[in-house]
Order: sequence, then C-alpha cells, then structure tokens
Amino acid sequence: MKFNDGFWLLKSGVKPYFALQVVKAEPTETGSCIHNYSVHCPTEGVVGVKIKHFARDDPSPSIPLFPDSPPIRNVEVGRDGETLSISSAGLTAVVTQNPYSISFKSPKRELTSSGQKYVALYDVPSQWTLGTAANSSCLMTDIGSNPNPVAKPETVRYLNSELNISPGELIYGFGEQFGAFVKNGQCVKLWNQDGGTSSDQAYKCVPFYITNRNYGVFINNPGEVEVEVGSEKVSRVGMSVAESNLEYFIIYGETPLEILERYTRMTGRPALLPNWTFGLWLSTSFLTSYSSETVSGFLQGMQQRDCPVRVFHLDCFWMKQYEWCSFTFDPENFPDPKAYLSEIKSKYGVKICLWINPYISQLSPIFHEGAKNGYFIKRKDGSIWQWDLWQPGLAVVDFTNPAAAKWYADKLVALLDLGVDCFKTDFGERIPYASVVFHDGSNPMDMHNMYSIIYNELVFNILKTRFGEGEAVLFARASFAGGQRFPVHWGGDCESTWEAMAETIRGCLSLTSSGFAFASHDIGGFEGHPPPEIYQRWVAFGLFSSHSRLHGSSSYRVPWQYGEDAAKTMSKFLNAKHELMPYLYQLAIESNSTGAPIQRAMFIEFPQDRTTHHLDQQYMLGPSLLVAPVFVPLGQETEYYIPAGKWTYYWDQSRLVEGPTWIHEHVPLDEIPVWIRPGTVLCIGPKAIGRPDYEYGQNASIHAYGLVDGQVATVKIPPQKGIKPVAVLKVVNEGNSFSLSVTEGSCELSFLGVHGTGVIQQISGGEKVEESSGYVGIKLVGNPKEVKCVF
Repeated sequence: MKFNDGFWLLKSGVKPYFALQVVKAEPTETGSCIHNYSVHCPTEGVVGVKIKHFARDDPSPSIPLFPDSPPIRNVEVGRDGETLSISSAGLTAVVTQNPYSISFKSPKRELTSSGQKYVALYDVPSQWTLGTAANSSCLMTDIGSNPNPVAKPETVRYLNSELNISPGELIYGFGEQFGAFVKNGQCVKLWNQDGGTSSDQAYKCVPFYITNRNYGVFINNPGEVEVEVGSEKVSRVGMSVAESNLEYFIIYGETPLEILERYTRMTGRPALLPNWTFGLWLSTSFLTSYSSETVSGFLQGMQQRDCPVRVFHLDCFWMKQYEWCSFTFDPENFPDPKAYLSEIKSKYGVKICLWINPYISQLSPIFHEGAKNGYFIKRKDGSIWQWDLWQPGLAVVDFTNPAAAKWYADKLVALLDLGVDCFKTDFGERIPYASVVFHDGSNPMDMHNMYSIIYNELVFNILKTRFGEGEAVLFARASFAGGQRFPVHWGGDCESTWEAMAETIRGCLSLTSSGFAFASHDIGGFEGHPPPEIYQRWVAFGLFSSHSRLHGSSSYRVPWQYGEDAAKTMSKFLNAKHELMPYLYQLAIESNSTGAPIQRAMFIEFPQDRTTHHLDQQYMLGPSLLVAPVFVPLGQETEYYIPAGKWTYYWDQSRLVEGPTWIHEHVPLDEIPVWIRPGTVLCIGPKAIGRPDYEYGQNASIHAYGLVDGQVATVKIPPQKGIKPVAVLKVVNEGNSFSLSVTEGSCELSFLGVHGTGVIQQISGGEKVEESSGYVGIKLVGNPKEVKCVF
C-alpha cells in the first residue's frame, strides 16, 4: 500500500500515527516487550518483531510455526542504558528508545534497520484502497460472487512497517512470481489469484523474501499483505496490513542456504518424495480425447521411442463434463475404471494421477449431499456461496468443517481403492472472502491464502496414510507459506512461447528462493500448440527440472507430434535424468532435512559473485550442475554465465571452460547447456535403465571433476526408500595420489572416472580402460572397498 505522495507528502486525506519513542521496556526470557512491541528470538539466528496496536487473538487460521523441527533456543538479552539488545547465532537486534529505532546486525555489518517514522498506523480514505488485490479481484467485484456488496468504510486503518534497503541490496522471493526475478521496484501483493503466468498475479504467494545481504524476512500474516519493495520509498521495503497487528522475522544466515534452512525450520521442511516421481509424467492434456485407445497408443508410442512414462495423468474429463468434481469416472469413457487402471499400470509400468479440485459443480451428483450436510462455504445469510466461473453453480468445500473434510477424504480414498496413486490438486486460489462465513468461524480474509495449505495438507495426508511416509506426492498449483511441506508444485497456465518459458523459469526460481524444494511446469506450455523448436527447448528445460510433466490444454504433448527428432531428443534427456538419479534423489533427501532447493537461483550458490545476483535464465541443479535453458530460435546465439573455476561440459566432457566468463554460442536442439562444477564428485546410474527408481548402489559409476590438491569429498548413495544412504564414499585427492573408498554400507561400483588429472602410473582395485588429456577411466574389478591411483 502506498501512503505517500512522493517522499515528503501524504496522499490526500491520509492521517499517520508514527511510533516515535519507547516509553516503557520490560525484558523477558526471549526478548523485550517495548510498549506495544515484542522483540523476541523464536529460534537461533532469527529475531522477530511483533507490533500490536489493539490487543487481539492471533489470526485464525494462522501459519503453523515449527511443524516439523523444534526451535533451537539460543538467545542473549542485554541492556546498556537506554539501548536494548537481543542476540542469537550472529544476529543482533539493537533497539534505541528515543527516538525509537531498531537495527539488525551481523558480526560484519548492519543488515537492515527500521528508523524514525518507519512504523506507523495510517488512516486511509477508501478511495486509495480500491486497487488492492482483495478489493479489485473478481471475487469482490463479480455480482455472482458478491451479489450484495457491503459499502466500503470511509476510512481504512493500516499498520505499516518499513525496513531499509542498502545500496546494492537486491530482494528475491515472495513465492512464485512471474515478473522480474529481482523484486526491487515492485509492489508485491501477497494474495493468491488464478491469473496465469503472464500477469502480476500469483498462484503461490509467500510472505517471505531473501536478500543478497545475508538475511531474509518472513512476514507472519496469513491474510492480505502488500509489500512496497522500493516502489514507494525507493530505499525501503514497506510491509502493510489492514489490521492492528503485524509481525515479521529477520532471518540471518552466512549463506542463502543457511537462511532457507532457518526459514524452513520455522515454516516446515519439504516432504521426502518417492523416487518414481522424478520420472516422466505424461498427461492426457485438458480438452482432448481420453479414450483407452488414445491413452494406450500414447504409452505404447512412448515406450517404442525409449521415452518411458513413469506417471500417467488423467485430467478433468475422467469425470463427466460440468460435473467437476463428482469423483466418479465417466461411465461412457471408463465403464470399468478399476480394470482399466490395472491394465495400463501392469502393461506400461506407470503410476496413476487424477485431477481433482475443491470446487463442486451444482450439476455434480454429490452436490446436494454436500449442500444438505453443510459441507460448503456459506454466505452470511446462511445460503451456499456459489458462482458460475469454471463450473455451473459451483460451491467450495469448507475444510474447516471436520465432517466436510472427512466427506471429501472418503471420496479420494475410494479412488485409491481403484488403483489411483496420487492426485493433481488443481485450483484453490479463488476462495471467497467477501460476505462469507466458515464453519469454524475463521476470518475469511485469513482463510483466502491459507485455504490452499489446508486443502493440500488434507490430500497429502490421505496419500501418506495409504502408502506410508515418503510415498505421498501431489501435483499442486496453489500454495502459501508452509506449503513446501506438501510437494510437488507446478507453475500453472502458461502460453507456448519463448516469453512464457522465461516467465516459467522466473516463477520456479522465485518459488525455490522462498522455501520450496521442488518446482515443475507444463512442458511446451499449456495454452496453444508450441512450434517444434520451442517444444524441444522446453523438453530440455523440463527434464532438467526437479519434476517433469508433459501437459497441454487443447493439444497433446507427446513428442512425435513435433517430429521424430523431438522424440530422439527427449529420449536422450530422459536417459540423462535417469542416470543422474543417485545425485538428484540424494538432493531430495537433503531438502527434507535442510530445506535446500533442488533448482537454485545462481546467487544462492554463488553469493560472493555479484554477476550471479541478477541471473534469471539459468540455475544450479543442486550444488554441482549449472543448467542454462535456451530461449532463442535456431540461428541466434544463446548467452549464459560461468562462475569462477574450470567447468566440464556434461555432453562432451573433453570440453572445459575456465570461468568467470560469459558464453555466447549456438546450441543444437539435442543439447541444453549443462556444466559440471569444479570439485564435484557425481554418482551416475547405469545407461538406458529406463526408470528413475532403481537400486542406486548397483552398477554405479563415480566421476570426479577437477578436485584440487588436498580436497576430500564425501558422496552419499541414496536408498530407494527412506533416508539412510546405502553407502558413503570418501574421495581424496592428495599429493600425487587419488583414492576412492567405501566408508559406510556397501555398493557395487563398476566405473571410476577421474577428470582434470595427470598421467596415472599405478592403479589398485581397477584397470585403466580409457585415457585422454586430463582424464582417465577405470573399470573397477571385484567390487573393491578402495581404489587408489598414483600419478
């Protein structure tokens, strides 16, 4: 919310009430209570500021804090005359009383601060509030949604708090945002909306941002928050709510990954996913044929072209048109769904995903059951909230009603009994808030964003109950803070253009900079029919994303529809992803324990390299692989950046590049620039294994790239299920020797590749089978516990 007319003047009619000085301060065990402020430390490296004007209960619903991992208590409270301080794990907040200010410091520098007149209540004439996301949304303005709008008050009271933006400071995150990756200069409206990837609306708003200055900010508010990121006062971030309370947390970290670890400790870790989810997902698409002949033809065609599908998804029309959702297979297309699903699962080795959402059409056979029992969100007059956008007379399930949640859950359990393995939890953004009531009395403004969490948690837990810990997965569109606990999430409706592909990568990187470990998207774009070239470039990007799904709207995404060369290219990239699964699945396990994302914006891995701070068309896939999707037509050079060190090209490992440097090159359609970071040790699975879920410790290859003298690397080979590695390997490069040893567990290694080395004079535990400049390939003999090379 903008309150000012320029820097000095306020907008006409706006009245401010600034927080000017501290008149009373009382220390507590975790911080200090300063008048209507609470400065506290909930866990190490984090300081919270809670500003209260009027006493009120916490929001209902509230964002769950520490749902998985307990807080780490580590705090020191101090006082020096009129100055108060609170310190934890390198972060110190210093409060001065008159005039009031608070600064947040690391051991090296001031991170940010809130100075004189940075905090205020504002009484704002309603005319200035009409452009907020909530006030301008179709849920508020459409007569079907809000037929009897309540007159706006003459004045709306806002609480606003500002933090300083230092010179050179950049801000990222806020969930899945499709606009400019660096958020400086933007007004970010944290209010979930169904607007596609080509707008400033977002399906997954997250009230968290991370900076390139060693801190992040988590705004602990489930409702509508407006954040002016240097867009009102150009050197400040302003956080405003139309409420009387506001709480935010400064989260310190020496690295971006440490900030994300502390943030996800507070809001929840990404769940451990089954390894089959990392394979190729194929959809029927939306407005297409769902006949058994079409489905079987697609799955068979994918097998014949060495593009094995691991998950097959049935979109909306598995149910009858206009009955979404009925949770009943359309008998005309699926007369015996249990037999049908069993047949394609056994014949093609696929898991089954079904499309669902929380909206119930008035034409659905279950609508009257839900209406009779009070399972839907209601208007204030007691009638069911309904409108016609998406489905005729649809209602929305009220998950705050335990009976409604059980009713919905029972429908899904019946589908699991038929052989369904997972669900695409679509929608959940357009949740009404104007003149509605929820069963448990929750504030509708707070429920709007939080509904997506409650919805996805319900479905995720149904799957976890049925299949066990580490075996549940969603394909979800809407989310909010804490939603990373219920993966996977995809980027929503995008067009089939270069620009939409770029929007998608920005959305992915913003999301994974906001506590989410995994990100997916509709390969080829959702709307329209992509040209073959865009399709192939998007396939490459999609298969070097954490999760990979072929899905469209009115056209199919099977590769031969874009030429047989597209199928050959897809096979190449899919096989590469399968080979990389020991690396990728270990990253997923680590995400579950630390919150580290798999797809990482470049600044997350290279915070000391300022060139990386603006990059939004490339990313790191974990710490070791740099991926640079191509966004230009054939005949044009693509451009991307390589940080410092000697990097190895994935597709031709004799090609080395010394960074830092910019690469300008023509990239053939059957490649995507993928570079291996110096100092990396990769565990690679067998070639042409045809699936992502296999025994990663059998017939594996180890490749070491450019280890420096004295470097010791540890490699964990993940299990198929669970988190305990099947083996732990130690790699040492020291002096004139190189060694690989199994220090824990057991595995069957077949090959060792040493890149960036001198001439090897002696080998124990294997025999040299390949050698070229700076590289030697060693066939391991007798499954040795240790391999040693002498240069």
